[in-house]
Amino acid sequence: MMQTVNNSKVTAAHLARKAYLYIRQSTLRQVVENTESTKRQYALRQRAIALGWSDDQIVVIDRDLGRSAAAHSDRTGFAELVAAVGMGRAGIVLGLEVSRLARNSTDWHRLLEVCALFNTLILDEDGIYDPSHFNDRLLLGLKGTMSEAELHVLRSRLRGGILNKAHRGELRCKLPVGLVYDAADRVVLDPDLQVQASLRALFAAFDSTGAACATVRHFADRGLLFPVRPNSGPHKGDVIWQRLVVGRVLSILRNPRYAGAFSYGRQRTTTLPDGSTRAVKLPREEWIALKLDAHVGYISWDDYERTQKRITETAKAFGQDRRHGPPREGPALLQGLVICGVCGDRMTVRYRKPGNELLPTYACCLGKVNRAGPVCQALHGEAIDAAIGELLVQQMTPLALELSMTVQDEIRERLDESDRLRRMQVESVQYEVDLARQRYMQVDPSRRLVADSLEANWNEKLRDLETAREDYEKGCTKDKAHLDDIQRTRILDLAHDFPALWNAPTTSHIERKRMAALLLEDVTLTRRQDQIELGIRFRGGRTQTIEVAAPVRECDRWRTDRATIDVIDSLLNNHSTTVTARILNERGLTTGVGDPFKESSVRWVIRSARLKSLRQRLRAKGMLTTFEMAKQMGVCRSTVATRLRNGRLRGRRYSEQGERWLCYPLDQQPPDAASPPGNSPSSPINTLTAESAV
Repeated sequence: MMQTVNNSKVTAAHLARKAYLYIRQSTLRQVVENTESTKRQYALRQRAIALGWSDDQIVVIDRDLGRSAAAHSDRTGFAELVAAVGMGRAGIVLGLEVSRLARNSTDWHRLLEVCALFNTLILDEDGIYDPSHFNDRLLLGLKGTMSEAELHVLRSRLRGGILNKAHRGELRCKLPVGLVYDAADRVVLDPDLQVQASLRALFAAFDSTGAACATVRHFADRGLLFPVRPNSGPHKGDVIWQRLVVGRVLSILRNPRYAGAFSYGRQRTTTLPDGSTRAVKLPREEWIALKLDAHVGYISWDDYERTQKRITETAKAFGQDRRHGPPREGPALLQGLVICGVCGDRMTVRYRKPGNELLPTYACCLGKVNRAGPVCQALHGEAIDAAIGELLVQQMTPLALELSMTVQDEIRERLDESDRLRRMQVESVQYEVDLARQRYMQVDPSRRLVADSLEANWNEKLRDLETAREDYEKGCTKDKAHLDDIQRTRILDLAHDFPALWNAPTTSHIERKRMAALLLEDVTLTRRQDQIELGIRFRGGRTQTIEVAAPVRECDRWRTDRATIDVIDSLLNNHSTTVTARILNERGLTTGVGDPFKESSVRWVIRSARLKSLRQRLRAKGMLTTFEMAKQMGVCRSTVATRLRNGRLRGRRYSEQGERWLCYPLDQQPPDAASPPGNSPSSPINTLTAESAV
């Protein structure tokens, strides 16, 4: 019963404003079942009238019925209350208790600060408080703390009971498709044999392919559907059949319940600042509970551990490490298995296409990407893949007979399993047809509307049955083509001619990579001058080192050989590029691509090999240009050129293209070489023929 309170804190200023009655229940279930609490909160309206507020001055805010006060968002009613107080409209705020207004200190103290600032009173079941007074505010703060602590205690008690049952493995949780509870609350396999067969086919497909995407393709190629049990919607709890997707495959493979293990706390839910939640997956060592052999499962725990390892290795193919990823379509045999022998990082695969053939290159680019450093190594992979392929053939040939028999048995088992699943799908549709027919036959003929609807449903199921039978026939025909006499002969030939099968064009790159991944742990590549060292580590720990010749770079294939470059270097001591090209052709020498030499070819060799031209060599001996000679003689350049042509100056032509001359210094010129232009000697000195580059 509400206690008598002191009304002296209520003033005329308070009565001039409105009274806000805030009503809240934590859940919709409490709204329906705990009606007495709701009635008590609405009864506070009479208390406000008794304090002096008129009926039309009382504002009831009940938008937050069914919403928890522990959340910071989605409480529109509380936001409206704080806004009204902040705008000076509220003279008093009424609530049954502090827990109705807020369950966390943040909201509660914000409300107290606003009420104290605008001189707004607070009323609960125990009395009236003025937040602007120290004692009242201290008491209200203590009540808010106790309300928050009360919520913590309630949660701890409930959480403790849940965790206690979880540690014993007895907590009843939502089960994935394929597992159900029986009458004794024990976890058993779904009694639907089609559901069981589909799950076993999924685990078998992943075990053979090693990738979730390949598992999805396995089901799609055979036209198989997969069971799904929705958690919401019109089909909640029912088993419906859909096309398999990658996300569903991964969720099934990662769920330990399929291995017969009870788990709890595999993810942690965190609340974001906007009030939304986010689930974060936790590592196994942080799970709250894990109990092995808690119930029956579809796979063993060892199989589950192996599956998790393969999923982790597959995921690394998309990360920085990129090791042991699923095989791709490219020709690189060592995809995901190569380690750089220089820095120890994983090497990635790059492809180049010089012609119509796709060729691999193993490159160590992590240092460049992460540390802005240089590329450690970039090695062409043709010779490397050929050497590894030859080694693998030597390792696998003794096992070829056993392998061929295993392959044939595995193919037959896969086809039988696919046929059984398709047959179950036809039987499931046949059941729906029989059920629709039974409903139609039992209806009263006089109720034509109902009969027409049931007849239409029956016809629709018959069409579905016809489609399912056609799909079954197509699948059977396709399976027979997979294992005809020719295919059996090819499988048996595997035992006698495995090297030919390995090198056959019809053998896909993916299959070669799968066989390589079964035998190899990794391969370390190190280039040592003209050799590449391959450090091979096999599964099981055995190691072996081989060497292959380093491939010639594309630029080196067309480079002029060193002997020809030495001849060009010798000829350039006395001849121009044009004369040098003519002499090289007379001697039968060719460029790197096998063409005769031209002047442009000689110039290219000079630039690429960093040789000195005839002009540079003559300049190094002290010869002068025509500009320099004209300056020393005190004449114009045309005069120097004329005297060179007439033979009055000694010089050499370093090129046959135009008047390109170099002059000997003045101390090596004739005595009258520097005489005025009009004083020409009777017998000129013509050294053009003797001194020319020709």
